[in-house]
Amino acid sequence: MRFGLLGTGHWARETHAAALAAAPGAELVGVWGRDAVRAADLAAAYGARGYADVDALIADVEAVAVALPPDVLAALAARAARAGRHLVLDKPLALDVAAADEVVTAVAATGVASVVFFTSRFAPATADFLDRAAGRAWAGGRATILASLAGGPYEASAWRQRHGGLWDVGPHALSLLLPVLGPVTHVAAATGPHRTTTALLTHAGGAVSTMTLSLHAPPASATWEVTFHGDDGWAPVPPVGSALDACVAAIGEVVAGRVDSPCGVAFARDVVAVLASVAAATGQR
Repeated sequence: MRFGLLGTGHWARETHAAALAAAPGAELVGVWGRDAVRAADLAAAYGARGYADVDALIADVEAVAVALPPDVLAALAARAARAGRHLVLDKPLALDVAAADEVVTAVAATGVASVVFFTSRFAPATADFLDRAAGRAWAGGRATILASLAGGPYEASAWRQRHGGLWDVGPHALSLLLPVLGPVTHVAAATGPHRTTTALLTHAGGAVSTMTLSLHAPPASATWEVTFHGDDGWAPVPPVGSALDACVAAIGEVVAGRVDSPCGVAFARDVVAVLASVAAATGQR
């Protein structure tokens, strides 16, 4: 399947491009970015072509992988879907529900395959955990993801600096909380030191979960933990492992033509809805 890559940042280079090169049945044939020079350089590294016109790239491929800021990603994803192109998208799908709905509508209208790359969901250990968690009586869960942009490859990421942990690592937390505990029916939230967002989520079945999220935490407090509790005690979600391998697995679903992925754009839209509710509850924009 011929893929075009939209995006030239660190995640696009190190994960999406490398995964497209490694994924069976996928061929990276073109790269577009808002910086044409960087797009040409990235394309050349993989024997592909750099494009200055995004529509020209969309016209030349069967599928697109989009690794762009969410305010740019949603519109381009909808555009590609309306052109009949399959989608591998980064998270979050959008920064508001209306933009997410536009992508969902475009995908539904054309019947293309879509996968949103919630990294943990494509790790074999996580998939096994979710299979074992299904049908069990859970009382609640806790997601604590504290990280620091300082000194890392995303320090200069304008959208991450602006929107913080809620929108960057919050999707990872929800990608695990929602399939285990069910849809969110009520949100309460507050912000704290180090631009930390803490949300209290009530789920449709009565379970209650919390998320504590930051991209500006002190290095000593950095952690990535998602765990659930119920009658049998606590059950932690295992570590992700290789993000590259997980991305190869996500691409594989699209190559296989899967149109019912549990991590498709409809699920990603539900994630955006919860994030938007938390943002509204805390006055974040």
